[in-house]
Amino acid sequence: MINRFNSLSRKVRGMVFAALLVAGLAYVALGVHAKSQAETSDGKSAADLLDGFRHVEAASVSDAIEQITGKRMYMSHRMRPIFPAKFAGFAVTVALKKEANEDPNALQGMLAAIDSGNTDSVYVMSVEDGIDIAGMGGLMGTAMRARNFSGAVIDGGVRDVAYLNKIGFPVYALGIVPSTSVHHYRFAGANTPVRCDGVEVQAGDIIVADADGVVVVPRAKAAEVLAVAEKMDFNEHSMYAYIEKLKSITEAVKKFGRL
Repeated sequence: MINRFNSLSRKVRGMVFAALLVAGLAYVALGVHAKSQAETSDGKSAADLLDGFRHVEAASVSDAIEQITGKRMYMSHRMRPIFPAKFAGFAVTVALKKEANEDPNALQGMLAAIDSGNTDSVYVMSVEDGIDIAGMGGLMGTAMRARNFSGAVIDGGVRDVAYLNKIGFPVYALGIVPSTSVHHYRFAGANTPVRCDGVEVQAGDIIVADADGVVVVPRAKAAEVLAVAEKMDFNEHSMYAYIEKLKSITEAVKKFGRL
């Protein structure tokens, strides 16, 4: 009887822990979402910022960040989309650590982080040593699509790509693999700083992705970066016709100062 009671108590404690974890993550996510909705120092709203970043090229955003901060904030050539996509949104970060286990709640925090996301969220996951481990698949993608996430960026693998293509949910990942993280990984935190393909991502940073790749925009610099990127885009797009007319890229660069 005592053994049965102790077993039941362990189950109850596990259920209570899982419930508290979900509630805690929801609270943190609400704080991140509220921060993302706040105005910037120059009065730009979150909606204005995202609209702007959705209309500029990731390459211009990358150049603008480097010009302003001197830092490289773009992910490498390894981070590729499962189908052509362009999106921008606020980062919801999740980290998984490599650890063999039989714990049914080992990944509960990862699921709770998805359920705490909102419209315009981008799921950014760091999977420790996970290039051959699927950090997400069709079920997680369906949940993100239902919650109107903008997309996902996985520092690891992705699976169920046929279904993700079917529902049109954009995912960037290091590769496509059939494996699972279940029993091999444990949730290590949500909405904390993570490194995704070598780039530090903070919860609430703006993720910009297109055919050229993925760029992370530090939230505090977002308005300044957008202004410079928009100017770069305008100059570059103006150069195409100028180059065709003069048949000279040298003269175009002299006039617009953009390469």
